[in-house]
Amino acid sequence: MNKEDDALAFKPLDPLLNSELRLAVMSILVSAESADFSYLKLRAGATAGNLSVQIDKLEKAGYIAVSKGFKGKMPQTTCRITENGRKAFEEYVDALRSYIRDDRP
Repeated sequence: MNKEDDALAFKPLDPLLNSELRLAVMSILVSAESADFSYLKLRAGATAGNLSVQIDKLEKAGYIAVSKGFKGKMPQTTCRITENGRKAFEEYVDALRSYIRDDRP
């Protein structure tokens, strides 16, 4: 690809955030800062198994931090967005906006 082709190309989208459920989790955490597993499951309309797998992928990418503990006698998993996650989310949203605006030369 030459410079002209680069100028015409859309900004790439982060493939990790192209998943509907991972994008939902990140969207929730951007505004909530942190949320427990039950809340994420309810808001995202996900099954526990699928949500668990997607949270693991986001954690391995460094987009979220996961802490496990107890609330009373009940186990509780809490997720919070990291600075890397916030940056990746903002870049993803900016890329989407460029698709809509089509601000290519």
